[in-house]
Amino acid sequence: MEKSKTVQRRTRIAFVDDHPTLLRGIESLFAEDEHFEIVGKGVTASDAVDLALTRSPEILVLDLSMPGDVFAAIAEITGKVVGIRLIIFTAFANVDLALKALDAGAHAFLLKGQPSEELFEAIAAVQAGELFVSPSFAPKLMSGFRNRSRREIQLKSSKLSAREIQIVDFLFEAKTNKEIARELNLSERPSSTT
Repeated sequence: MEKSKTVQRRTRIAFVDDHPTLLRGIESLFAEDEHFEIVGKGVTASDAVDLALTRSPEILVLDLSMPGDVFAAIAEITGKVVGIRLIIFTAFANVDLALKALDAGAHAFLLKGQPSEELFEAIAAVQAGELFVSPSFAPKLMSGFRNRSRREIQLKSSKLSAREIQIVDFLFEAKTNKEIARELNLSERPSSTT
């Protein structure tokens, strides 16, 4: 009598990165793994949104440095796609960018150049509902989070108006003047020429 084989469901995964060599490398790493099904790849922030909406990946791995507004894409994806897990995979060990990505809805922040096992650990963690940060970067991120919390407390107790606090919050999020103006429905003051 033949034993029945249990078919293990494969995790649907997609990748978005504008570096072709890295994209090919990461794709081949996962193509060889029977636990994953690659459902798409892209090179821009809008590709990330399209993949999330049309290909239904459970895991979306994306870079921060690529054409388009990656943070807006993260927020749109997490706002529209239930259950998707976003993993930021970047070369930028920047605390403010990491906080901005996590605030936008990312579930993990990994630094490129680490052993590939770290990416698999991150996937397992986010699938279990946990947040994951590269262990080598986590102390810097925690320090940045603590400093941001202190700044927020200082701002709330300051004598700034509600609008001024909003503007300072946007500056802490690394938004440009143009983005702040758009958020607050203001027109950007033209620079004076002297």
